[in-house]
Amino acid sequence: MAKSLDEFAVAEPGAKAQRSRKVVDTIADLLERNGIDPDDIGGVQKVKLYQGYYKDNEGVAHTVDMTGISLSPSWENGPEWPVVQPGAPVVVRPQKITPAKRTDTLERAMTLPDIQMGYYADNNGKLHPSHDEAALDVALQLVRLIQPSIIVLHGDNADLPEMSRYRLTPKFARTTQATIDRLTRFGAQLRASAGPDCEIHWLEGNHEVRLSNYLLDNAVAAYGLKRGDAPASWPVLSIPYLCRLDDVNIKYVPGYPANEVWINDRLRVVHGSHVVSNGSTAHRYLANERSSIVYGHIHRREWAERTRQSFDGPRTILAMSPGCLARTTGEVPSTKGGVDLDGVPIKTVEDWQQGVAVFAFERGDGRFIPEQVPIIDGWTIYHGREIMAAVDVYGEPV
Repeated sequence: MAKSLDEFAVAEPGAKAQRSRKVVDTIADLLERNGIDPDDIGGVQKVKLYQGYYKDNEGVAHTVDMTGISLSPSWENGPEWPVVQPGAPVVVRPQKITPAKRTDTLERAMTLPDIQMGYYADNNGKLHPSHDEAALDVALQLVRLIQPSIIVLHGDNADLPEMSRYRLTPKFARTTQATIDRLTRFGAQLRASAGPDCEIHWLEGNHEVRLSNYLLDNAVAAYGLKRGDAPASWPVLSIPYLCRLDDVNIKYVPGYPANEVWINDRLRVVHGSHVVSNGSTAHRYLANERSSIVYGHIHRREWAERTRQSFDGPRTILAMSPGCLARTTGEVPSTKGGVDLDGVPIKTVEDWQQGVAVFAFERGDGRFIPEQVPIIDGWTIYHGREIMAAVDVYGEPV
């Protein structure tokens, strides 16, 4: 077993202690002469002391002490920094459900936009969320109330600022594991709230793609690696694997920006790739779409409609964004955000709004009725029922 330099220097009685001290001094001298940083040495494998001989220019023999040392590098047993691990298994017991009373026979669908799950550290090292725990709590209460048969997460559920191509302060460093852990718990909470029969889809957004791009740019050999003898499984460094989505039967839909989920033949859900100012993103979609579309990405609530002629007569199509479930006061890194001289985000006003979307719909080429449900400071009203978050924005009980 390898010994550290400190172990070699442990005081021992008599001549043995002197020999140990001599070995340590010899090693230190060799490292210095060869330009080797002691911090790079993990341990000493073997030390051999012996004598050699040489002759000087006059042919006189001399003895010289020789030293042979085998060292192990500090990285031999793996990296010292924390490696991202899958979130711990989560068991959330189904909660008592009191669904809203209905007089119609249509199914319900919900879309939950941009959570931007993430964290940053304050000057004391405490982590604070860039997502809004109060908004998430309201969204889960709405799921229990509405009991949809389909839920679509628009994507950008993980912010992943560490893997961004934009410059960030150290306050966002080493927060990815906390994000993975929280998303794993959220997936379990969502499944428990929706019940076992609800279809839940997680669309990949541009922020989830940061993980794949980071591997391609920095560790291409790790891209696509899977568990041994499991070729059909998710790559181990992927969102669905790390967040244990298969454990809670949430279907991950990769392929941003080409990925999509259809609620029925007339209504498509995407993450989105357009961003137009002054509330015009909806009109950008309407200029190109031939079916109704619900999109995320812009973090704003928008709604626009157009009626066009079709073979079957006039048909109205919708373009709608339900907003986001992220904090809207500067904690999410953005082009308008800022930090203080310690690198901590400062409060600001983003032109973002929180909310979710609800659809009563018929299968196939059927009708649908859209609803935007705004969430304001952890509060909303849905069909006359007031819903208040049980936690604050940080997740603390209120």
